[in-house]
Amino acid sequence: MVQETRNIRRQKLPNGLTIITEQMQHIRSASIGVWLQTGSRDEDAQWNGISHFIEHMVFKGTKNRTAEEIARQVDSIGGNMDAFTAKECICFNVKVLDEHVPTALDILSDLVLNPVFDASDIARERGVIMEEIKMDEDNPDYLVHEIFTQNFWKDHPLGKPILGTKETVKRFERDSVVEAYTHRFAPSNIIVSAAGNLDHDRFVELVTGKFEHMKPMSNGFHSSAPKIISRITLRNKKALEQVQLCIGVPAHPIAHEKRHAGYILNTVLGGGMSSRLFQNIRERQGLAYSIYSDLNPYRDTGCLAVYAGTSLASASKVVQSVVSEFRRLKSEPVPEEELRRSKAQLKGSLMLSLESSTSRMSNLARQEMYFDRFYDLDELIARIEAVTAEDLTSLANEFFKTETVAVTALGNLNGLKLTRDQLAC
Repeated sequence: MVQETRNIRRQKLPNGLTIITEQMQHIRSASIGVWLQTGSRDEDAQWNGISHFIEHMVFKGTKNRTAEEIARQVDSIGGNMDAFTAKECICFNVKVLDEHVPTALDILSDLVLNPVFDASDIARERGVIMEEIKMDEDNPDYLVHEIFTQNFWKDHPLGKPILGTKETVKRFERDSVVEAYTHRFAPSNIIVSAAGNLDHDRFVELVTGKFEHMKPMSNGFHSSAPKIISRITLRNKKALEQVQLCIGVPAHPIAHEKRHAGYILNTVLGGGMSSRLFQNIRERQGLAYSIYSDLNPYRDTGCLAVYAGTSLASASKVVQSVVSEFRRLKSEPVPEEELRRSKAQLKGSLMLSLESSTSRMSNLARQEMYFDRFYDLDELIARIEAVTAEDLTSLANEFFKTETVAVTALGNLNGLKLTRDQLAC
């Protein structure tokens, strides 16, 4: 199999802003992202949700464009503009045909550099976010993860919701928004990444023209590593038909040297339809429709969590079945054929995920944020291939310990009891 070498180039401006591009000559699109290396975990408790609020507010108008003009100009070049806030970053991005890169960058840089933060827009947007919070609270799958996370990293900003709470969002006024914005939008905190049919030097020239006037400053973010608290949390919500379960253990940070084994372990356990949890709990026992596991690594910590929705009558049985899969991974080596299948699944999803300019653009920014260099596909595949059954057994023994399993159950619990003994693995 012949791999293409990725044509990645990186440049730092004198003020500290980083520009990374990857040229993909075989496509006609280009994706551009402006990334801030701070997210909701860098907020003070009373301003929880302000990063996400700023992400919304920059679309409400700049010194040069109204909100409607922004939307109209993006549409008129057939572009697709989006933004999201995560625990450790905020991203504003746009995907366009290659010939529209200058216009797209003009609009994108205007958004992030010149927002007006109009007071009446802020008041209106508070209402919008309140509705978004209510919508999420009505979604049990989301809610159980949120309650789980808040307990797992209790009293640490990483455990707080990205959207904030009704109480914190109520407080957002123009001054607090402008202050939070000023601290976050420092050039040393910004990565501009682009992938697609574009020329590196020309792109650097465009970005420099827009961002070089920013004064260098340090923003001193990066909250301390959270302590993990593994508790059993039962939350009653009478209106729910199902019991939502989240069962998780501490895992490695994002750049850990055993990360490839971690991804394979997660794939074997609950990543997909041939995974053990799906086959055992859904196919063999018929106890759940939705069941999967997820690996959530961050800068300095991580979590491997299993999610399932089931009936009250089956809830204890599901918890015990999940824990027995933990136990099996600790005591029996993963058979060769299953290991090979999981590696193939992981490699496949990795390669498929790098087919679009948007995913490449985001891959560049994340590698810049968390790693000191770029890994190409060949190297990633070699690292995945190198993982052995023994590696997985030793990782399972490191991750799955009775005292560190955390559980959240949400629903009409009506007498449901869960004890630490039921989590013995």
